[in-house]
Amino acid sequence: MRAIWGALLVLVAALVVALAVNTARFGSRQIDVPRAQERLPPLEQAVQRLAQAIRLQTISHQDPEHLPAGEFEALHRLLQASFPRLGKALKRERIGGLSLLYEWPGADPAAKPILLLAHLDVVPAEEGSLPQWTHAPFSGAVADGFIWGRGTRDDKGAAMALHEAVEALLAQGFRPRRTVYLAFGHDEEVGGTRGAAQIAERLASRGVKLDSVLDEGMPVTHGLLPGIEQPVALIGIAEKGYATLELVAQGEGGHSSMPPSQTAVAILGAALAKLEASRFAATLTEPLREQLAFLGPEQGLLRRVLFANLWLFGGVVTGQLADSRAGNALIRTTVAPTMLEGSVKENVLPARARALVNFRLLPGTGVGALVRRVVEIVDDPRVAIAPAGTSRSEPSPVSSTRSEAFHSLQRAIEAVFPEALVAPSLLVATTDSRHFTPLAESVFRFLPARTGPDDLPRYHGVNERLAVDHYAEFIAFYMRYLREAAGG
Repeated sequence: MRAIWGALLVLVAALVVALAVNTARFGSRQIDVPRAQERLPPLEQAVQRLAQAIRLQTISHQDPEHLPAGEFEALHRLLQASFPRLGKALKRERIGGLSLLYEWPGADPAAKPILLLAHLDVVPAEEGSLPQWTHAPFSGAVADGFIWGRGTRDDKGAAMALHEAVEALLAQGFRPRRTVYLAFGHDEEVGGTRGAAQIAERLASRGVKLDSVLDEGMPVTHGLLPGIEQPVALIGIAEKGYATLELVAQGEGGHSSMPPSQTAVAILGAALAKLEASRFAATLTEPLREQLAFLGPEQGLLRRVLFANLWLFGGVVTGQLADSRAGNALIRTTVAPTMLEGSVKENVLPARARALVNFRLLPGTGVGALVRRVVEIVDDPRVAIAPAGTSRSEPSPVSSTRSEAFHSLQRAIEAVFPEALVAPSLLVATTDSRHFTPLAESVFRFLPARTGPDDLPRYHGVNERLAVDHYAEFIAFYMRYLREAAGG
């Protein structure tokens, strides 16, 4: 017995030593850089240009016949009139009808180019929500210190700020060492197949290989991460995959006064209930582990011990994350039934009931494996299951945080947001950047938008707006990033 207790004490001591050593080695990955001192364009004029862009209702649509092409054309004219230096110095192409690609030649033709993305299209404002808007969704109102309207955050704010940044750098005589591509898609909100995808194909056909890609994505968060009081600038180093599956149940139609023992609606309902009850396994993927590695050293001792020793406490961390919707989305493939179809009349039994279920796939989970798993969960031959929808994408590759491309982005963020911590993460939504992953190993998703709890519902929601002083940070960030990533 004494030998057993002795062995246990040795094991406990070894465990304590391992935890202590790992925690001691868990050093900060933040960097100190001088605060950016960029000479910005006159802010009032830049704000008015963004307001003009917001007033143009460039709403994307799955059917090209319903696309408001005139609004996009008006936006193109606004860009040409507002940024004459950019128009003269950069080569401009129209791709896919209404998307734009600019090329800014670099001084070193041998250096790999970089690509910056933003999109020109926006989602509509639902008619029923209009009375809730403080200012009309396409008013472009400048009031109470904000620019109001659809697209201020998603994503005309970034598109216009990129133009402002390049125009300002050109006025200051800046010439990049690397060639810089700027791409502005017109259909990101509906998959990007006619915009960003065709731009990527065009670059690939020319043999272009990119050093890095920067697209919209995660913001500078305020009060969104538990246990962290500082702002945190999150960089998406990967994004989840996207798939929609159609579930169709067949049953006996007829009059509702004589229903069968189980209707098509009931069969379909049971299948959906199984899906929601059988949650996909929780996983600490590489992007999330990287996030914890960047944020853990900046927190208290208990969290440092937890995050430095995920080999032992991984289950504890996933359990904590699973308690919130945002955290749960980071650790699993999510299941979201979104559309249902049944009978056309209240007293008629449908012979066919249909549902669409949207999935956001963790890295490492392919669409094919997803379909097989869903068939296994539903386990009912009366329910046909197949991919549906116009958009489908595999989870993206994971970009390294050890590359110079990542460090350039980190330095630019720290220069403009010196009070913020920087951390990689997993983007749970999808962006146009996924079309460019074959062209670059380093693909990042970051939007220089300060975002607190009150701001999250504004994305695709009511009262989308951007603070005027935060728009100045947009422009300063893109100026600094171009200096860092493209060189001068």
